[in-house]
Amino acid sequence: MLWPWLALMTAFAAASQDAWIKRHFSHMGLRAMAAYPMAYGFPFYALALVFIPVPALDRVFLSCYLVSLPLNMIAFLIYLNAIRTSALSLTVPYLAFTPAFMIATGKIFLGELPNIWGAVGIGITCIGGYVLNIDPKDRRLLTPLRAFAAEPGARQMLFVAFLFSFAAVIGKKGILHSSPLFFTLSFFSGFSLLLAVGLCWAGRVPLRRLAEHPVNGAVAGLLFFAHGVLHAYAIAMAKAAYMIAIKRLSVLFGVLFGGIWFGEARIGIRLAGAALMVSGAVVILLFGS
Repeated sequence: MLWPWLALMTAFAAASQDAWIKRHFSHMGLRAMAAYPMAYGFPFYALALVFIPVPALDRVFLSCYLVSLPLNMIAFLIYLNAIRTSALSLTVPYLAFTPAFMIATGKIFLGELPNIWGAVGIGITCIGGYVLNIDPKDRRLLTPLRAFAAEPGARQMLFVAFLFSFAAVIGKKGILHSSPLFFTLSFFSGFSLLLAVGLCWAGRVPLRRLAEHPVNGAVAGLLFFAHGVLHAYAIAMAKAAYMIAIKRLSVLFGVLFGGIWFGEARIGIRLAGAALMVSGAVVILLFGS
């Protein structure tokens, strides 16, 4: 099976993108932080799109495209604000709840339901999100929930996970009515261009500011491009909830980046939570098909 490897590569690309953007652009504020990967990612998507044949398109493709644009823009901005204001190892892991939300959205939009083992794997992945907030000095059952309530970035990321549960299945539907590369390249060309222009205009991010860090910007754009293309191929090959569950192994990479690059605390317990998420993904991979 090729799709699990593509999903795992997507996870690493996503975590690398998050860490790179937080490390090099979070000091600039939300608007500039968001504008950099968009402005530098657009040329990669637009240039690649030139070489992709245009498949037969229908109204379903168009509706998925138009709905996906504002939905992903809102989710992306909230997403970046969460990792800008809170620890990477306490925010990104909440994306693990996306597959749980997708049990409902996958059924509604794609007619997909996981089997019992797929549901068990998704459940284990979600439990890992709870473990991430455990304080070794305070083992009360509700302490992780209180920690979650006190962390605005975590709450924002949980909402992003909910939005992504819609975005992923709507995006897959668009792929099924076109092709993985055409939908991805056309969507992200429009997405990155509109968001970059909108941020520069409404957000008052001067174009000259986007030229201050060209190398870091190019790396952010390339990671954004790799993330999008790998995601498209992987989700086209598997049930959306299963692919996203494997992709959420990005939380493991995110926790490691948080400890190595940002010196975030309690990495041990957060790695334990991430390990549970890995276990859930293994269950999905071995028994969820």
